[in-house]
Amino acid sequence: MAAQTNVAKSRRAPFELRGTRIDSWYYGKSMERKASDSRPSRAVLRAIIEMAFIIFLFYSNLLMGEFTVANGQGKTLSAAVYDIFTAANFLIALISAGIGYVVFEYLRRKF
Repeated sequence: MAAQTNVAKSRRAPFELRGTRIDSWYYGKSMERKASDSRPSRAVLRAIIEMAFIIFLFYSNLLMGEFTVANGQGKTLSAAVYDIFTAANFLIALISAGIGYVVFEYLRRKF
């Protein structure tokens, strides 16, 4: 019983006390992460989410630009969406998102 109270107060990894793991009824080999897990790492997920957000901002900016006075009055939403979703715009969005991600990661680590 004393070992369990020491584990709760300890700042070490859960179920570990001075190098020996204390097994319990809810922790087993099935919960251990394997090297062959197909889940992407947190860094990859973070990069994908940040780049997707930059692409979203790029396309929303293009969509707003389609409804300015210079691009014509009476333009419908479907016509504007058709105009902005092109291969060239997608390539520009991907390159911009990559550059933006690298710059923000550099600034995040520097400051």
